[in-house]
Amino acid sequence: MFTNALPCRRRFIQGLGAVALNGLLQGGAPHFTPKVKRVIQIMCPGGVSHLDTFDYKPELIKRSGQPMPGGEKEVSFQGANGNLMRSPWEFVRRGQSGRWMTEKLPQLGALADGMAFIHSMTSRSNTHGPACVAMNTGFVFEGFPSAGAWTTYALGSMNENLPAYVAIPDVRGIPPSGPANWTAGFLPAEHQGISFNAAEPIRNLDRPEGVPEPADQATRALVQTLNEGHAARHAGDAELRARIASYELAARMQLSAPEVSNLASESQATHALYGTADANPLLAAYARNCLLSRRLVERGVRYVQLYCASRASGVDGLLNWDAHKTLKADYERHFPILDKPTAGLITDLRARGLLDDTLVLWTTEFGRMPTHQEGLLGRDHNPDAYTVWMLGAGVKGGATHGATDDFGRRVVSDVATVHDYWATVLHLLGLNHEKLTWYHNGINRRLTDVHGHVMHGLLR
Repeated sequence: MFTNALPCRRRFIQGLGAVALNGLLQGGAPHFTPKVKRVIQIMCPGGVSHLDTFDYKPELIKRSGQPMPGGEKEVSFQGANGNLMRSPWEFVRRGQSGRWMTEKLPQLGALADGMAFIHSMTSRSNTHGPACVAMNTGFVFEGFPSAGAWTTYALGSMNENLPAYVAIPDVRGIPPSGPANWTAGFLPAEHQGISFNAAEPIRNLDRPEGVPEPADQATRALVQTLNEGHAARHAGDAELRARIASYELAARMQLSAPEVSNLASESQATHALYGTADANPLLAAYARNCLLSRRLVERGVRYVQLYCASRASGVDGLLNWDAHKTLKADYERHFPILDKPTAGLITDLRARGLLDDTLVLWTTEFGRMPTHQEGLLGRDHNPDAYTVWMLGAGVKGGATHGATDDFGRRVVSDVATVHDYWATVLHLLGLNHEKLTWYHNGINRRLTDVHGHVMHGLLR
């Protein structure tokens, strides 16, 4: 269905009929039997340090305070670097697999046996905005469709009353490059991620004051009649069909969105599992977003992009993981926010049987240097090495792909790119990344560009 995208898409649009949303609901058939039906992607903007979380380096600990061999005069994103700097925290073995993880993520550590780690991720940018966009779309330039948009374009929605794709920004703000991280790009507009979180419901959803419900319903019915007549006269107009689908979905969401956002209906035990009433307001806010994520996928949302942190602020490391100056203080603020709610989400998904066909991804845009910045106690950007992981349906828990050198500066085996990463995710969704295309500006575009290899060693 996806190899000859332009003519197939035109036939798809023309066959939508009176209710444009039906096409989105049906979507396309996967290329082969999928292991995964839905995805939750956790994104931590700021460039999380692999050397202080998941990539254990005994030699870095041993030689902390010494110059990095061959890198004594290296200049990175913000300038000169000092000596090697070990993590401020100990690494401990977790689970039956003995996975080395920082002591500061104990609850996630308890779930380590289910995680498959990629220690050899690389980025094409050392700047937050382009690198975040690259992690989410496969391209450093804005305007390309996000992974969530490609997924819903290929497979459609699994529900009638909620978006197929939801982006949940952190309460601290949107990530670097904002909506470019969940854009539909040149794909039809209905595949755009809908952005809202537990603190801020979907905007402009309620009926305006002074408009009674019968009048609102009559107006919608008239508009639908006019739209259908106009669409019938312009059968090949993709933008028109996309707009009709958006309006129809908005009408349904007036009833469904308040219900899915009503976290008060959850049990006290569930709230305690996530930490929604924690004394730390940022932890509690992220916990509510995690709980919202579970409620969304439970109700048929196919792709949820969940953010833990926001864009950079005037003070490095305050609002996200960009710890240039004071890594220890910054990460001791961020670790608890990430740990308990994320572990609660995974535990809850497993208890409800949702992990049987849900894939959980943990991502960031690049890593950090093994040295400290000259005159400071933080780490600079490192696009040459970072760590991400996945867990859930189709994933081989305890698996590892790639490795970095003794100091975590560069990848030394099985280099992985964002294209390899998304090729693997699409494979789990039953999609051949080379066949999932959209004809745009004279070329069949892909999420994986002209690259990408499935990392089969991570899959079961």
